[in-house]
Amino acid sequence: MADCAKVPQWAACAGHKIGFHSKRKINMTTTSSTIRQLQRVIPGIATSDGAGVKLRRSIGSQANLRVDPFLMLDEFGTDNPGDYIAGFPPHPHRGFETVTYMIDGRMQHRDHLGNVGDLGPGSVQWMTAGRGVVHSEMPLQESGRMRGFQLWINLPAREKMKPAAYRDIPASEIPQTTLSSGAKVKVIAGSLDADGHKISGPINNAERRVTTDPLFIDVELPAGANFSHAVDASHNVFLYAYEGSLEVGGKMLPTQAAGVLSAGDEVRVTASTAGVRFILLAARALNEPVVQYGPFVMNTREEIEQAMRDYQSGEFSKSAV
Repeated sequence: MADCAKVPQWAACAGHKIGFHSKRKINMTTTSSTIRQLQRVIPGIATSDGAGVKLRRSIGSQANLRVDPFLMLDEFGTDNPGDYIAGFPPHPHRGFETVTYMIDGRMQHRDHLGNVGDLGPGSVQWMTAGRGVVHSEMPLQESGRMRGFQLWINLPAREKMKPAAYRDIPASEIPQTTLSSGAKVKVIAGSLDADGHKISGPINNAERRVTTDPLFIDVELPAGANFSHAVDASHNVFLYAYEGSLEVGGKMLPTQAAGVLSAGDEVRVTASTAGVRFILLAARALNEPVVQYGPFVMNTREEIEQAMRDYQSGEFSKSAV
């Protein structure tokens, strides 16, 4: 998403401008057994991307609203095919990872390397753009509900130019469990440690770690129910409520909004009287310079200029070695 088919030098693209952006720094210094509090609410802002797909952008809606290493979070959800039917035609990426999580509907990914992936309800695609990929994301339906998320996660400088990689994960390979509190949890990345047992997702598990050590879980809580989970005290954490609202430390996080949490090593959430569905994201901060120009995220202006030259010259369309 956030495509930039032809990018004239220093033009705005998908709501972003090139340049060095001062990153918003969140003090993550903590002591043991500290409950994280709701530090900031970032509402999802209605916008469009691709060929006119309507969505809501919270994290990344402005350059100072990133949560290192998370660059952007888009929620798309509609019953109107006119809001999604045009999809996301071919566009480039370099320097980060994209995670597409489908809740309802079907979408197909195609790229210049010949990869094709069909995403259905409950499935995930974890794509490392690395040094460059040109791909499309197009709906596989002409009617019905389309709903899900796309998350952008930054790569460290040493990994930004590695070959592109993909993992298409069907819903059947994403572990789910129901806790004693009534919470229903899906584990996409990282591990859930609750009710005396540990459940690991298909991404960032003991067999293969991701540098940023991401945790990505989807939680459904019945009315008034509680959910708690330990998190690494050094990681940045945010929640996004997409159905209903929730409470963190006496403060409410409304629907369709991201809640950035303070320092601590535990997250505690209480559902509103109508119940809530939310995603919880946590990861290790990179603490590196971020220079973004639409679909290119690098560390320096010179690297962005090179990315633009590589894309315009057709370098992105060459097979990875």
